[in-house]
Amino acid sequence: MDNGQHVFLRCCTSYRALLDRLGVADKVRLQPRLDIPVRSPLHPRPARLRRNNLPAPLHLGGALAKYSLLSPAQRIRFIRAALALRKIDRTSRAVDERSFGSWLREKGQDALTVSALWDLVGVATLNATADEASLALAAMVFQVGLLTDAGAADIGWSLVPLRQLHGEPAHHRLTEAGVELRTGTKIDSVEPRGDRWLVGSGGEEHMADQVVLAVPPRVAERLLPPGSVALPAGWSARLGSSPIINAHVVLDRRVMDGPFVAGVSTPIQWVFDRTEHSGLAGRQRSAGGTEPDGQYLAVSLSAADDMINKTVAELREWLMPELTALLPGVRTATVLDFFVSREPHATFRPGPGSAALRPGAATAAPGLFLAGAWTDTGWPATMESAVRSGESAAAEVLARRGVQGVAA
Repeated sequence: MDNGQHVFLRCCTSYRALLDRLGVADKVRLQPRLDIPVRSPLHPRPARLRRNNLPAPLHLGGALAKYSLLSPAQRIRFIRAALALRKIDRTSRAVDERSFGSWLREKGQDALTVSALWDLVGVATLNATADEASLALAAMVFQVGLLTDAGAADIGWSLVPLRQLHGEPAHHRLTEAGVELRTGTKIDSVEPRGDRWLVGSGGEEHMADQVVLAVPPRVAERLLPPGSVALPAGWSARLGSSPIINAHVVLDRRVMDGPFVAGVSTPIQWVFDRTEHSGLAGRQRSAGGTEPDGQYLAVSLSAADDMINKTVAELREWLMPELTALLPGVRTATVLDFFVSREPHATFRPGPGSAALRPGAATAAPGLFLAGAWTDTGWPATMESAVRSGESAAAEVLARRGVQGVAA
């Protein structure tokens, strides 16, 4: 079991390059063409967002023309807003300090259009609703992912648990390179000692020439020496965090075709089929092997501030009727297991003004660097942002050593 479903897009070039370097590119699937089935309990037939072969932004024209969850007038207003979003300067501080939701309302986007199109993509990538998101970060998501290159938003996902995709291959490659790995080891302090660094961990001390802190923002602020980043005290609390919940539902039969479905007019945002990932595929419900396979669904709930403190029983009572309304086959299925994974601080909160609170890889302290999806990568907190931050930190480390390029 993973704590939740992670996906990537074709435009996540650094992340995909990392998979190549780890030798695991064959363990992911990437859509040949963007194709998102969208269901609503208010509509009997699902809609579909599928791109054609035309260049962006015309690649979604056919899908929008048939998008039955919105009226023709709403679709036209969406297209006008999307074309306007292409021109937004996402590097502008004024743009970053503005709410995406307020900009959408200014462009004539009503609540249903926001939920059926803008938040359909935005909540999953930003981990925030339009009203809670920075216009600059939202513009980045839509400009890079949907409005510039036709294939950029094609969706990819892992065919194996993430431990097998990231953890074990990275461990192998690092060990091959002669790296000493200590996992599950808490770092208590990082202190300068001349031109070196003293790293305290569990009563032990280690001297290092250079240090890359790849830790959450609050931990980074606690460990960083005073003055090493040009941010006011309490910057990590101001940056904040946003939670994600995943409800894992194991059923005795298949109720959903395809790898995923998105939801509109329902609290259920995305549902992923994790039967193959979990090893459930191929197991039969009876020893005779004549019964159909079961199915393991992961219900992903981003920006889950209102749900993070609900008990498992409360979440089950609330979500199962919604899941049944979205996927009618659930009505005749038996729930074999229902459990919840929570990440109260899954990502930084990408609110208006957040760009000013994201430091870069290099600090003012020589030999001390930062990495993490929350640092200044220009991306929201995604796997792509995490990899880009690591590349930036590696480049800074090598530059200090007088080495050109990024370590392979």
